[in-house]
Amino acid sequence: MDSPDLDRFASRRSTVYGQRGVVATSQPLAAQAGVSALEAGGNAFDAAVATAAALNVVEPTSTGLGGDVFACYRTADGDVGAMRSCGGAPADATIENVREAVAAERGVAPEAAEMPETGPHTVTVPGTARGWEATVERFGRTDLEALLRPAIRYATEGYPVSERVAAQWEHAEELFEDKHARDAYLFDGETPAVGQTVALPELGGTLRRIAEEGADVVYEGEIAQAIADEVQSKGGFLTTDDLAAFEPEFPDPVSTTYNGAEVYELPPNNQGVVALEALNIAEALGAGEYPLDSPERAHYFAEATKLAFHDGHRYVTDPDYEDHPPLASKEWAAKRAREVGETAGDASFGVPGANAEDADTVLLCVADDEGNVVSFINSRFAGFGSGLVAGDTGVALQNRGSSFSLDDDHPNRLEPGKRPFHTLIPGIAKLGEDDWAAFGVMGGYMQPQGHVQVLSNVVDYDLPLQAALDRPRWRYREDGALAVEPHFDSQVAAKLARRDHRVRLLPSDEFGGAQIVRNDGGTLLAATEPRKDGNAQGY
Repeated sequence: MDSPDLDRFASRRSTVYGQRGVVATSQPLAAQAGVSALEAGGNAFDAAVATAAALNVVEPTSTGLGGDVFACYRTADGDVGAMRSCGGAPADATIENVREAVAAERGVAPEAAEMPETGPHTVTVPGTARGWEATVERFGRTDLEALLRPAIRYATEGYPVSERVAAQWEHAEELFEDKHARDAYLFDGETPAVGQTVALPELGGTLRRIAEEGADVVYEGEIAQAIADEVQSKGGFLTTDDLAAFEPEFPDPVSTTYNGAEVYELPPNNQGVVALEALNIAEALGAGEYPLDSPERAHYFAEATKLAFHDGHRYVTDPDYEDHPPLASKEWAAKRAREVGETAGDASFGVPGANAEDADTVLLCVADDEGNVVSFINSRFAGFGSGLVAGDTGVALQNRGSSFSLDDDHPNRLEPGKRPFHTLIPGIAKLGEDDWAAFGVMGGYMQPQGHVQVLSNVVDYDLPLQAALDRPRWRYREDGALAVEPHFDSQVAAKLARRDHRVRLLPSDEFGGAQIVRNDGGTLLAATEPRKDGNAQGY
């Protein structure tokens, strides 16, 4: 396909180039931590952990030690792989136990109890600390202590809060009711203003202990006890045995091809197969053959995504508990593509549990001159998570368990030890011979939709990386509407409405947060999300 007239799609900033390495993430101070790791002799995996740790401090509204971490990567020696570091439900968290506890808390009958969105029953075993450590031990060149130094410095000496982070922090005043949480993340009872210098000494102390003693301090001993005590004091079931039993995994990624590119995603319990199915259906429909700014392109990609969500939310769950059909296969996509017409279809979104429409996440991507590329994603699910902070550790605990269902017949029903449906999906793509990209798009159910759009921009239209991220986006929503950004072409939006799409205009901050890096035959490139405070930095 001929490249479009790039002047029409000019970005407000350029793609970043580096000689030794590139880092892209949503907060400049964290990007600098990653570059510093590269300058000190580390590789892309070292830089990923240093960046992720710094994000825990400088963007604590979207990530933390109380959450989970995943990676998708291509190593310098050519191996493509994945890391999954997310824990499951507590051993005593049966549907019956949680129903009874929630019913007692809310004054309803047990059969009327639903999985809450916050609180102790939404806390699953956090995977972050052991995920960082496993990444460094398996792939890194330096040690965890050195990589955590920037994060510890930011936490103990302070840092100025950026605009997006300040806005995201505001909900903490309502969420945090307990003294532990308010002491750790509020300042005289208030959230920080833009530019205010804040320190998080309790979190800094925990990070220092991890640096000195290793990740086991989070899963055994005093910190583990503080986490278990916090949850149990609020009526939850998490124990130190649940924490001590946790270990990260390195599953094989799932993959497909899309118009000549090889695309790799995390397997279930993650929603990566949703992105792969959508790409396969879109390819079968020829969606990427239409002009970049055309209603046909948006329609067929949106319909492909709609069907993929319907299937993913019906089947994706912890594979140790239930099998799923071959959602990433070309054969499955060909069958589904036959259901797409010229007007919007009526396939349901199929929500797997609690709302993940706009969940909060951090993503970082790193490439180095050795050939390593890594997409690394870290989250507590919704902002500060469950609303619980473990004692005086500064560890805010995730609410990922809110994705479970208390319906016995639901594929994502709560079961002891089971991992919840996970929205986090780092991605890797082979775009050509010796041409690899690491990418991702943050934001709950926006993630697979963002993957589809960004990849199409690069693969189908050969857009520069930054232009590929700057392009206006659409998103299929849980209520069946097709939302578009304010700068989305109004004529295209009108034509989509005539195809029976319920078009809605939403603010740009609801369309995800993408990052992408690329090693194209030794040339290192990076781009960052214009909808965030982010930074792409070369070295």
